Amino acid sequence: MDFPKYDGSKHPDEWLDDAQKYFCVRQGKSEEYIVYIALSLIDSIIKLPTGIDNIEKLRNALKEDISFTVFKNTNKRKLQSLKYNPERKGGDTSYFISTFRKLCYNAEINDIEEQKKYLYKSLPNNHFDYISNEFYEKMKNVNSIDELIKRFEELVLEESNLIKNGSVVALKHIATGEYLSSIKNLWYTTGSQKQLIFVGNSEPVPNSLWKIEFDDELAPYVNNPIKLQHVKSERLLGIYCIHAGYNRYDYHKSPLNNHTEVSCRGNESYFARSWKFNHSKLKNHQGYLKSNDIINLSINKSDGQVEFLRSHDIQFTIGNDTFQEVVCHNERLGGNDEWCIELIHEAKIF
Repeated sequence: MDFPKYDGSKHPDEWLDDAQKYFCVRQGKSEEYIVYIALSLIDSIIKLPTGIDNIEKLRNALKEDISFTVFKNTNKRKLQSLKYNPERKGGDTSYFISTFRKLCYNAEINDIEEQKKYLYKSLPNNHFDYISNEFYEKMKNVNSIDELIKRFEELVLEESNLIKNGSVVALKHIATGEYLSSIKNLWYTTGSQKQLIFVGNSEPVPNSLWKIEFDDELAPYVNNPIKLQHVKSERLLGIYCIHAGYNRYDYHKSPLNNHTEVSCRGNESYFARSWKFNHSKLKNHQGYLKSNDIINLSINKSDGQVEFLRSHDIQFTIGNDTFQEVVCHNERLGGNDEWCIELIHEAKIF
């Protein structure tokens, strides 16, 4: 294999290091020989001074040539236009980081603060607000490019677990370890006689998948109502009120007690389907909703009363099948009111 010529399209340090490895390590040649051969491999458009008799003189001469200035500036412009895309948008973090480091090397950008600025500018403005907001806070005490990349990878991992508008999720009931579920066109035999809700299955299955919707791209823990649409039936999770008279509303009761029935319906009048969530472990939590958060889900009745989504070990029967009941209640919160929200990636959607 012939060793490539130097034409200014590669960093001089890299080209000379490769030349030394090729001729010295592989062929056992002296430095004098390597310099002689290297000079013969330099493109004729690059004019070098006379008297170059060692590697360092050659290295310095190549860096003083205008071709190296053009090379560095070209890589700076590539760095300025470099944009990060997460894997969910078809990107490749490993390839992006490799490219970023290579461009910094080629442009001889060694100052860590300057590297931070270029990395920050690579973040897309349209769908990466979380990382943009967290970036400088996380990077405050970073003093090396290795630490910079490590912190960036941590941010990317956090971002990948954030629940986005339109994500498919599953809700695991903490007390029983089973998932909030519904079955298309399987109705309650009491109350509203609409599509039933229950807790079942120890792993997410098609009947336990929900599409989550809210106003912004991410769901902050403050003032951001959500809707949960059952993926298989395309119906919404909620509670239905019966208009029983002037300023008086009654609600269907759950199959086995006096709590409010929870069901799946379409976008109907008198059907409350706007849920609020709060972190069950952290009071006044200010972050964004993310996968594996343990939350309480609440809903407002027409009279303003707030009720919480709960399951318990009470079971009801439809035909030959039994189901674990899910209700809404206004009692004191406990372990039966905790739900772990899990992000379901596309590959796992049946």
